[in-house]
Amino acid sequence: MNIPKELKYSKDHEWIKVEGNVATIGITDFAQSQLGDVVFVELPEVGTEVAAEAGFSVVESVKAVSDIYAPISGKVIEVNEALSDAPETVNQDAYGQGWIAKFEITDTSELGKLLDSEAYEKLVAEGGH
Repeated sequence: MNIPKELKYSKDHEWIKVEGNVATIGITDFAQSQLGDVVFVELPEVGTEVAAEAGFSVVESVKAVSDIYAPISGKVIEVNEALSDAPETVNQDAYGQGWIAKFEITDTSELGKLLDSEAYEKLVAEGGH
């Protein structure tokens, strides 16, 4: 399973890449493998303020419809429009072209609550919850 060391993770299986005051967010390789083939991604609206742990997107697969939760608080500044036409990108490149949204971080202290790659790997090994 792919768990890049440079990213941070939530217990809800979202990943976050922080660059300055911007966080790119998507779902992990583990999450996409559990969901199966992704057929639709509901993207948030640019400009939306999102609180940490609040749902901001929905991913629909052949198996389930899953809420995607914000790992941190922020304002949506960009969404991955390419997922509208090619939702399967989440399966094919979860940590790259399959990103869902970019947030302007409003509270950097929340980053300390996220998991590093080793802690996330342990979470998944223990059953994913």
